[in-house]
Amino acid sequence: MLQASYTEGLIEAGVDEAGRGCLAGPVFAAAVILPGDYKDKELNDSKQLSASKRERLRMKIEEEALDWAVASASPGIIDEINILNASIQAMHHAIVKLTIMPEILLVDGNRFKPINNIRHQCIIKGDAKFMSIAAASILAKTYRDEYMCSIGKEFPQYYWENNKGYPSRKHRDAIYNYGPCMHHRMSFRLYEQLKLAL
Repeated sequence: MLQASYTEGLIEAGVDEAGRGCLAGPVFAAAVILPGDYKDKELNDSKQLSASKRERLRMKIEEEALDWAVASASPGIIDEINILNASIQAMHHAIVKLTIMPEILLVDGNRFKPINNIRHQCIIKGDAKFMSIAAASILAKTYRDEYMCSIGKEFPQYYWENNKGYPSRKHRDAIYNYGPCMHHRMSFRLYEQLKLAL
């Protein structure tokens, strides 16, 4: 089972993002504050879970967390300020949406910018170490997948219901055949990606 907390007695918010490596769609981020004594043997890094298990855990997290929030940064923002800064911006937006003020942020990865003088700790592969970060990874992933499926109905040629905007062979072939659309990240050198598909 993942660790319940990083500190003793502080209000911790786990923070994570989803969709950094995609060619299309926003990057999503979530912040989650769990009870200090929270236990769940199934809670894990979202990438290690099946879609059905992620959905089940999402409902449980939303019901049992002390507080949680989800936010996103659009492809336009990603193109304007780059994917790292857009990911951090989405994390910041999720944090400020919390109704409980965290005393420390546990951030998945190794890069973050301080916000509102809240102490933070970057933790590489933190979503596989701490429950609050794992919970944030599940919310960010499930909300993003849901969004990509919804816009995929308008642009079925890109198969987003399956690839969620990641550079799958079908997605890259569709960009080659139809060109990019309004949801693509133009700064991601889409046409250089196509060389990988040819």
